[in-house]
Amino acid sequence: MKITTVKFSLLAGCLLFAGATHALAQENTPSIAQVVALDECDPTTFNAVLGPDFCKNVTLGAFTTLSELFAKAAAGTPDPGWDFEPDTLNIRQGTTVVVVDQGGEPHTFTEVKQFGGGFIAPLNAPGEDTVPACAGGFSTVAVAKTRILQGSQLQITGLSKGEHLFQCCIHPWMRVRVEVK
Repeated sequence: MKITTVKFSLLAGCLLFAGATHALAQENTPSIAQVVALDECDPTTFNAVLGPDFCKNVTLGAFTTLSELFAKAAAGTPDPGWDFEPDTLNIRQGTTVVVVDQGGEPHTFTEVKQFGGGFIAPLNAPGEDTVPACAGGFSTVAVAKTRILQGSQLQITGLSKGEHLFQCCIHPWMRVRVEVK
């Protein structure tokens, strides 16, 4: 009987130690938060103007033609199917933000001081100027480094505590507010 009690106590102690070690390991594991870039580019109209394979959209219907995209932006009603999800992200400091492009064409995920226009003026809201972080488009290394191609991802690390604003410099209504605690 005493040996059984000792074995049981030893087993319980080992399980308690293993649980505490597992909890500590999880606490020190870096966190990951995901943002998804979505769009509804129409391969026929986009590729006719921008080159073969520019738009690689694989959705079933619900396409936006190139002319519709520009017309909606000019009217101040950008296509809601072109978006970053979620719009707001609350994370702890040290969390890696992984941005995945599940749309059909390239986007950027560029940190800006305030939301505003992108580097393709006709896609900006009426009267909205290009924000400094997007100026120069892909000829600026800082913007080019934030580009994500269809099917690829971009990792953002080292965000300080506070609010961070990100937008697509091509489609500037695609925006995310990241709050780091």
